[in-house]
Amino acid sequence: MFSKKCEYAIKATIFIAAQSLDHKRVSLKEIAHEIDSPEAFTAKILQSLVKPGIIHSAQGSTGGYEIPLKQLKELSLSNVITALDGPKHLSGCALGLKQCSDDIPCPFHDKWKVVRSLLNDILKTTMIYELALGIKDMKTILKY
Repeated sequence: MFSKKCEYAIKATIFIAAQSLDHKRVSLKEIAHEIDSPEAFTAKILQSLVKPGIIHSAQGSTGGYEIPLKQLKELSLSNVITALDGPKHLSGCALGLKQCSDDIPCPFHDKWKVVRSLLNDILKTTMIYELALGIKDMKTILKY
């Protein structure tokens, strides 16, 4: 459903958030290991998350990646996905047409419009904080 880059970004953000709940910063190496992603690819993804302020990075021996608790409670899945894949997932045509609207619909437009609306609501109301709690409490997993 999402690009591979976006999938890794979601997993990385959730892992960083879970560690941030314990006031821990995590290294690139730890993140790549925990989400089962190549380090170089993970580094690019993390840069894409730092730039819009989704995650924070600190340099030095006590450095790493973190998400401040206040921000964590306000951060939605939609924020992460939009930072990586742009807003297209929230408004694009399911068939990829450039001109698809209620006035000029693609064959799938009416059905996709319903699904897209529901998906948007879910992504906007699913907070990274709640997903991180699942990891922290060992009720959910990020890799298998």
